[in-house]
Amino acid sequence: MPGKRITWGAVAWLLTLQFFVVETVVQLRSVLPYSRSADTISALGDATQPAHALMNASFVVQAGLIGAGAVALLPVLRGRAARPAVALLGVAALGVLLVGVFPRLTSPSLHTAGTVLYLVGGGLGLIALAYAVRPWSEALGTTVVLLGLFATAMTVFYGAGVVELLGEGGTERAAAYVLPVGLALAGAGLWWLSRTRAEPDTGRPTRRQLRAQERERERLERAQRAAERDDALEAAARRADATRETPADADDDLDPDDPWAGPRRRRER
Repeated sequence: MPGKRITWGAVAWLLTLQFFVVETVVQLRSVLPYSRSADTISALGDATQPAHALMNASFVVQAGLIGAGAVALLPVLRGRAARPAVALLGVAALGVLLVGVFPRLTSPSLHTAGTVLYLVGGGLGLIALAYAVRPWSEALGTTVVLLGLFATAMTVFYGAGVVELLGEGGTERAAAYVLPVGLALAGAGLWWLSRTRAEPDTGRPTRRQLRAQERERERLERAQRAAERDDALEAAARRADATRETPADADDDLDPDDPWAGPRRRRER
């Protein structure tokens, strides 16, 4: 599977955590009283906030990160839930895009539609994603499905107006915050598992295992070439010694009548 694609998909999902940083920065720059339990997230994108453009830009960036990560990581997802997970996460990405492009005070209907798409698509998308990553890791799949169930429950409470315990803003955050957390965990987990474990459906080795096998094959080839070279050198040395060798009984063939005669003359006589 394409390693760079998996890496960039995991990075995209990890970067969805930027939302928490930007939200905190915008809240700190607010000149109006703001409560995370009483006020919704979208209030930070109102034109009355000094850093509203930054908050709305964060929504748009979040949409791109969610969608890009889902598409990039599709090859590593397994089972029948893989494509539904990507589709539902795409719905969530579309929703947060609408939230950023259409602030609640300028386009309330489109903004509300975007909020619904994000919350519903995010919760259900995590549940589907859990089944798509479960073949890789039971622990990762269980964690993600629990996050998805929690987000879905909080979405139901928020939509039904059951917000007395956490407040309107707190209940919305309980439903909305889960998605970037779940995506960051899933992205990092899939990146690591795809590098260190064989693919669950096929049993094919991972990239790390393939590199290790290639290094071992190269080592064996070098050892074989070295052994062949040593054998060739030893054979050459034995041939050289054989050509330089003189018979030990050469002096016994001398003719006692003509000790100065050479071997050829003695044979003629």
